[in-house]
Amino acid sequence: MLFLILSIICSVIVGVIFKITRKYNTNPIQIVAFNYVFALILCYVTFKPDVSEVHTTAPWNIYLAIGILLPVVFLFLISSIKHMGIVKTDAAQRLSLFIPILAAWFIFKEEFNSYKLTGLIIGFVALLFILRKNSGNDQNKWIYPTVVLFGFGIIDILFKQVALYTALPYTTSLFVIFDIALAISLLVVVYSSVIKKVKLELKNILFGSLVGLFNFGNILFYLTAHKAFSENPSTVFAGMNLGVIVLGSLIGLLFFKEKLSKINFVGIFLALIAIIFIVFSQLK
Repeated sequence: MLFLILSIICSVIVGVIFKITRKYNTNPIQIVAFNYVFALILCYVTFKPDVSEVHTTAPWNIYLAIGILLPVVFLFLISSIKHMGIVKTDAAQRLSLFIPILAAWFIFKEEFNSYKLTGLIIGFVALLFILRKNSGNDQNKWIYPTVVLFGFGIIDILFKQVALYTALPYTTSLFVIFDIALAISLLVVVYSSVIKKVKLELKNILFGSLVGLFNFGNILFYLTAHKAFSENPSTVFAGMNLGVIVLGSLIGLLFFKEKLSKINFVGIFLALIAIIFIVFSQLK
């Protein structure tokens, strides 16, 4: 249980860091790029991936897709936290679990039980309530958490496809994906520096290192928790999603004084109920 709690804390801290960066006039793409620098180093030191095992038969199309999507969705995550707050962004990110579930239904023709259908319906209503605008100031800003939801949902589907490729250890595939994400991010940083004359600043490197540390910690502890609960993965699944929504909501409300309407609160509650239904559907 300790590893699951640590994974939840690391996930929420990433959002808190992005919230804090607003005060320091930081450059998001530089933070994202250096996040992958430090995540790569930690991945190499911890898992010691053997890149010589990576062959042309590896699912490079999936690696490339995830490598491009990760930094792009990360940037939308930063913008969502900036404009919509930690509470709504964390909820949207966790509700992204419904995207692979829908894909399993429509694309892979997986059979659904009543628990899963009920969870999907409640989750859709929860999403509408969570993203409901409090005022005219939120006009058009709903696009950020929406992209976060669909982006992480698609990434989740692709990661599940990577997990099916057993010729390589999952952690080696993860290392390759981080390499691609770093390359994409650095290309944008170089373009900004050379063409737009945006300076590379130490504060962005420092924030990037913190994000990389806790981002990797989230992944490491999550994988470790799954090993510890190998016979009951739904415990990790439920604990992670419920824990992030609850802890993220508490921090957003208590420390950052984020304002939510009654409808938004109902949406958060419904999101928790929806995830519980999804967990029950896996147990049946």
